[in-house]
Amino acid sequence: MLDANIKSQLQAYMANIKQPIELVPSLDDSAKAAELRALLEEIAELSDLVTLAADEGDARKPSFLIRRTGTDIGVRFAGIPLGHEFTSLVLALLQVGGHPPKVSDDVIDQVKALDGDFLFETYFSLSCQNCPDVVQALNLMSVLNPRIRNVSIDGALFKDEVDGRKIMAVPSVYLNGEPFASGRMDIEQIIAKLDTGAVARAAEKIAAKEPFDVLVVGGGPAGAAAAIYAARKGIRTGVVAERFGGQVLDTMAIENFISVPHTEGPKLAAALEQHVKDYDVDIMNVQKAKKLTAATTPGGYAELELESGATLKAKAVILATGARWRQMGVPGEDDYRNKGVAYCPHCDGPLFKGKPVAVIGGGNSGVEAAIDLAGITAHVTLIEFDSQLRADAVLQRKLHSLPNVTVITSALTTAVLGDGEKVIGLTYKDRNSGTSHVVDLAGIFVQIGLVPNTEFLANSVALTSRGEIEIDARAHTSQPGIFAAGDCTTVPYKQIVIAMGQGSTAALSAFDYLIRLAPTEAQAKAA
Repeated sequence: MLDANIKSQLQAYMANIKQPIELVPSLDDSAKAAELRALLEEIAELSDLVTLAADEGDARKPSFLIRRTGTDIGVRFAGIPLGHEFTSLVLALLQVGGHPPKVSDDVIDQVKALDGDFLFETYFSLSCQNCPDVVQALNLMSVLNPRIRNVSIDGALFKDEVDGRKIMAVPSVYLNGEPFASGRMDIEQIIAKLDTGAVARAAEKIAAKEPFDVLVVGGGPAGAAAAIYAARKGIRTGVVAERFGGQVLDTMAIENFISVPHTEGPKLAAALEQHVKDYDVDIMNVQKAKKLTAATTPGGYAELELESGATLKAKAVILATGARWRQMGVPGEDDYRNKGVAYCPHCDGPLFKGKPVAVIGGGNSGVEAAIDLAGITAHVTLIEFDSQLRADAVLQRKLHSLPNVTVITSALTTAVLGDGEKVIGLTYKDRNSGTSHVVDLAGIFVQIGLVPNTEFLANSVALTSRGEIEIDARAHTSQPGIFAAGDCTTVPYKQIVIAMGQGSTAALSAFDYLIRLAPTEAQAKAA
């Protein structure tokens, strides 16, 4: 199952296991069960603290439990957690084995304090880059609190459950048999859903913080770069983010980040967060901005109000709120989101294996999605509003070489059709003839660009008609002491490397702004 290199790396990680654990299988006569047994046998051979127990006969087969010997502490996988979930398997082995998790003491205390019995069922896809965050968070919670249990289920192996529960997007999480959440979540977001008082307590702590020299709003590439550059200047720096990593978390392959031939979004996001944590930066995660008020006098404090009710103050603010997927805005889209309308082909594509789907959008993202889906689904219909595709020529050549892809240009999607439970098709209008057409489908993947996350800034700084923050070459906005960077701004070419450069520029401009205020403040104190 595992090659020599992977085995060597896994054995090195497993040296961190402190307490004995056992791998408890539940197998049948299937080929996948044989593969799972082989995997468990290989893992057990890598550490004297790991043993392979007898089959326990769980209802889901093939599955296995990682259990701390002599306790009820453990996590269960239904399926074979390779692909994107291999890291989840490694972390589960370490954490059940007593290796300390890399989360704050506050988070650990919150998980341990959760009162109730929680049985989570998390459906994932091995090709989903969003799923490991959810799987790993719930696994860790089940290790920290014995009243929390989680079983992570490969939807491709347990298709009857997926169909029975009408799951059409991953990760999908059920709690005590009822739908709990769908999509990427980190441990803090899960805690906030389970413990409503956590939000109020976090807001109270945030409101008590002293004013910052620089406050960065957003935790994507631009925000991370801004925080690092500001902190290196030795000034008091804070970052407030709805989710650290931003849109990068939803990006699969990254092959144009200079000096790194290939990486994946979640991996890059984790590296960004760790780099920021290497400096004295106050990170306030799972916090959404509600209103920004610029300083009324030079050297005064700008105020950022959060949806949690807390307010932060800073001499300079860097806006790096990024962007989100643009929606079609047609009837039926909201009704069937996660019921056939999807935005991540890598995550949700396997759920449509052997079925017809559509991709909306003919740019690079849309064409790449169509190419990927063509290898999984029965047929892909790509619908583009313009008279021609806008993707790179190399991608278009690959797309047109595929036998199960139809490209429709000069087409306006007008509605998503459903049967009350799931998508069954869409309608589009031919922009040349004006005629309407129906396409029978099981899924629709929307890939039509991004919308800047700037709604809360409507009366704070100058925005374009597209909602982008207007900035100059030094990242200044229309308000003194307020700077901006990344995909939320007017900077062309929304690319990770450009966002990082812009974040650095914004931080240097903010520092320049602060040092020019210093004599004025000193004179005021002397007076």
